[in-house]
Amino acid sequence: MEIETIRNTDPEVAELIEKELERQQTTIELIASENFTSKAVMAAAGTVLTNKYAEGKPYKRFYNGCENVDKIEELAQERAKKLFNAEHANVQPHSGAQANMAVFLYAVKPGDTVMGMDLSNGGHLSHGSPVNFSGLYFNIISYGVNDNGEIDYDNVRELALKHKPKLIICGASNYSKIIDFKKFKEIADEIGAYLLADIAHIAALVAAGEHPSPFPYADFVTTTTHKTLRGPRGGIIMCKKEHAQGIDKAVFPGIQGGPLEHIIAAKAVALKEALSDEFKQYAKQVVLNAKALAKSLMDEGLDIVGNGTDNHVMTLDLRKLKKTGKDIANILELTGITANKNTVPNDPESPFVTSGVRLGSPAATTRGFKEEDMTEVGKIIAEAVKISDTKDENKIKELRQRSLNLCKKYPLYKD
Repeated sequence: MEIETIRNTDPEVAELIEKELERQQTTIELIASENFTSKAVMAAAGTVLTNKYAEGKPYKRFYNGCENVDKIEELAQERAKKLFNAEHANVQPHSGAQANMAVFLYAVKPGDTVMGMDLSNGGHLSHGSPVNFSGLYFNIISYGVNDNGEIDYDNVRELALKHKPKLIICGASNYSKIIDFKKFKEIADEIGAYLLADIAHIAALVAAGEHPSPFPYADFVTTTTHKTLRGPRGGIIMCKKEHAQGIDKAVFPGIQGGPLEHIIAAKAVALKEALSDEFKQYAKQVVLNAKALAKSLMDEGLDIVGNGTDNHVMTLDLRKLKKTGKDIANILELTGITANKNTVPNDPESPFVTSGVRLGSPAATTRGFKEEDMTEVGKIIAEAVKISDTKDENKIKELRQRSLNLCKKYPLYKD
């Protein structure tokens, strides 16, 4: 990283960047929506491409001088299409939420009925939360999960037949089971609705064949590029050719101005990496590591929503222990593990407190962790939960050292 260049201009910012690097190097990252990019992806995001305005699509810009960014953006589009077997890709969305916003702008009108997974049950803000644009401007019908943490597809169908949404959203930010995209498509077809699959969390698993693909079924597929895909912070929309022109117009001029061409270059690099055999092995290991972590936690007597995971994510259910997600996430941070508080189905606590902690395996897998390492992580977490009331300083120090030993075993950005 070009830290010396930054330090020469702004030593305060440089110092904070260095501290953040140290935090990442010495912490086990279990936030399911975070990951570590390659140095090549980071380098692409910090290039002279940040200087270029390029409103419009490749070869149809409103600015001159776009001959190079046109080719880079085209590369990103083609790589996304190849990776996911998609008919069309728009790589300009600045985030996953904005990718979803563009689909809303194209597919429905304010006041129309839209069905999505409830945020407290594992959905995303942009799937209909009342504090988000999706909930503020549309009539939202929410579905959730049963006591086993699974989507009840019969209930989804009943809701769809009753309320006749024009758009159905499947996909989640915290769902540990396999999503049956075919069933969602059957429900959508029954009422003549569009189907949007938001695969922001499982994109790498879909790309590598570790999770069924939505592409044979969904009209639109959105994803972030910075979670399991290990790219820069951004979004992508993919769709059938019949929707391509409308989606492109919804992105620009619909919801965005100039695209971030330096980030699109980083997306292109990440997508090339994702087409490699090494990436397929990584995605496979993500699932193996998540299963190993879930088993370790359950072996230690902790509850997991749905009793395990089929993908990269799981949620600790702390209700039986009468502990909160907020407290456990804080004690974990003291022991060198970063996670986030999260609601569990039918959570009695507020979203600011919660009864759960979401845990994910992608970042640790990128770092090099294997199943035996995740088993040790599970034991550290279980010990931290046990001492969360007393906050035994000696025990915290011991657990912190165990976490640090794992970090040292798999150095981050050292070579």
